[in-house]
Amino acid sequence: MNNPVTIKIADLIGSSLCISAEDGQKVFEKIKPLIQEGRTVVVSFERVTMLISLFLNAAIGQLYGTFSEEEIRARVNVNGLADDDLEMLKRVVDNAKRYYANPKDYDAAWSQDKDNSDEPDEK
Repeated sequence: MNNPVTIKIADLIGSSLCISAEDGQKVFEKIKPLIQEGRTVVVSFERVTMLISLFLNAAIGQLYGTFSEEEIRARVNVNGLADDDLEMLKRVVDNAKRYYANPKDYDAAWSQDKDNSDEPDEK
């Protein structure tokens, strides 16, 4: 029987503030092997008082670089998020799906934009 594994974010990162990519990476590294084992994961945001997209990009968004959308939907459940945080998660997921569908083009565009922003302004 495949009992779900609950990951309590606040306990895992040792804080109620989900504001760093490093903490998001800890969550990703906890979720990834469980999905690979075929486990169902419940990601609990109970006791989280602050959440930003940077954290969600690392914790949830990068799952789309490893797993299919179908597998993530079947294996990962999220609870304890306020409505506005659910909207932010939806945007993170939508952006991740677009990025991982064609990462080379996104990276090239970002690199080109970054190169252009390094040029001094002409006067």
